[in-house]
Amino acid sequence: MSQAEAPRLGLATKVSYGLGSVAQAVAGVALSTAIINFYLIRVVGLQPAVVGVVILVSLGIDAVLDPAIGRVSDGFRSRWGRRHPFMYASALPIAAAIYFLWRPPHGLSHEALAAYVLALLVTLRLCVSLYQIPSDALTPELAPDYHERTSLISYRWFFGVFGSVVVTLVLLEVFLRKDASHPLGMMNRQGYGAFGLLAAIVVFVAILVSSAATHRYIPRLAAPPVRRQSFAQAAREILRTVGNPSLVSVMSSGLFSGVAAGLAAALSNFMNLYFWGLSPQVIGAMVFFASPAAVLGIVVAPRLSRALDKKRTMLAVFTASIFTGVIPVSLRLLGLMPPNGSPWIPVILIADTFVATTLALIGFVIISSMIADIVEDSAVKTGVRSEGLLFAANGLLPKFTNGIGSLAGNLLLQAVGFPSGARGAAEAVAPAVMRHLAILSLPAGAVLNLIAVSVLVFYRIDRRTHLGNLEALALEANLAAPTAIPGAGPPIADPVALAGAVPLPAPPGPNPP
Repeated sequence: MSQAEAPRLGLATKVSYGLGSVAQAVAGVALSTAIINFYLIRVVGLQPAVVGVVILVSLGIDAVLDPAIGRVSDGFRSRWGRRHPFMYASALPIAAAIYFLWRPPHGLSHEALAAYVLALLVTLRLCVSLYQIPSDALTPELAPDYHERTSLISYRWFFGVFGSVVVTLVLLEVFLRKDASHPLGMMNRQGYGAFGLLAAIVVFVAILVSSAATHRYIPRLAAPPVRRQSFAQAAREILRTVGNPSLVSVMSSGLFSGVAAGLAAALSNFMNLYFWGLSPQVIGAMVFFASPAAVLGIVVAPRLSRALDKKRTMLAVFTASIFTGVIPVSLRLLGLMPPNGSPWIPVILIADTFVATTLALIGFVIISSMIADIVEDSAVKTGVRSEGLLFAANGLLPKFTNGIGSLAGNLLLQAVGFPSGARGAAEAVAPAVMRHLAILSLPAGAVLNLIAVSVLVFYRIDRRTHLGNLEALALEANLAAPTAIPGAGPPIADPVALAGAVPLPAPPGPNPP
């Protein structure tokens, strides 16, 4: 079947697939460096450098094992297909790990507590990957069209952002609310434990519901043929896959942006509370009022992609978001912002966050679609569909470098003399300490993000290239012999015909946290 004959995805298909990102979003909030970093340093009392090392090690282990999860998922054979068994199996371990992560036992030594947190972080991150990688890998099969997959990913991002915003608001406005009993709400240890229970329940239900909703597509998805490969053959195939020039460009970008993201996340709550003087309720209100930006970005992304193509759109919006995001701190350092306590501070921060979030989410949606386009490009070059491996490989460096950025942020906290532990709920932090922290962190993050955007100019796939890849795969599928040629990899199924064979509901619907 030609691409023109392939039916568009219906609304129910996009919604059911997009719902899966709710689980990723809630788990992401539970794993958020911004939240867990503050909790372990200020509430539990671990030293910033120790917390940084724990986060880095957990992310490093996860990053190393993610490609193995993707590789196994690509070649897995079962009556439930190659993706869904992993998705179902992840639900209970993720829920249990989230619950216990936010309820560390009292009375542990600092060393034992660090080991406890590390064990649970590693377990949680690996189990989240066990769900996320197979789930994300469904995108290229469900939407082979160059622009249609951008629309599908937009739904994914919509529900991800929705879940993240709602859970963050609940955490800040309910569990960590500042009141008479808790004058500094974010120091409420019991509140974090209650949040962990709610997050565990939501993640468990979301994974099972989303997996069951896409279960009916299993008979129409690609099934890997039985293959016999030596270790050397498998290693060469993996290297050819991850050596795709466009993937290298995206991964290199992820290397620098991952460090910048980890640095920003590690310092986020410290900046909000002690640099801007905000309360948890005000932070929650900022999240609420800025959240429509996520919807706007997700709606605009497919339209900009069609008008400008993906690469140009992504380069423009990511560059603009970098400059937008540093404006408030820069103005404060120059003495041009109102003093803390002024009602204009939240207004200015909300406006800046709204613009930066809109631009960033357009970029996230586009770059996720660009990664999906690499699947067919890699299949043409290697003869093998490796969706899971490609999505896992793309996430490898950002995870590891996010840990490096987190460690760097915590080392900055230690370098400027930021106090750790709950030595008093109302303990103040000297303004000079926070100013020093801002002066060190602001240029570091901006430079890293600019480098991340710059290396993406080497991405090579546009709409014409993608159409050529689809045609090449369709031709190869038509000419392929029924038996595999030793060492040449399995015959490639026509991705357009695959997507067209999926029983999509009617009427068709309109076409990246």
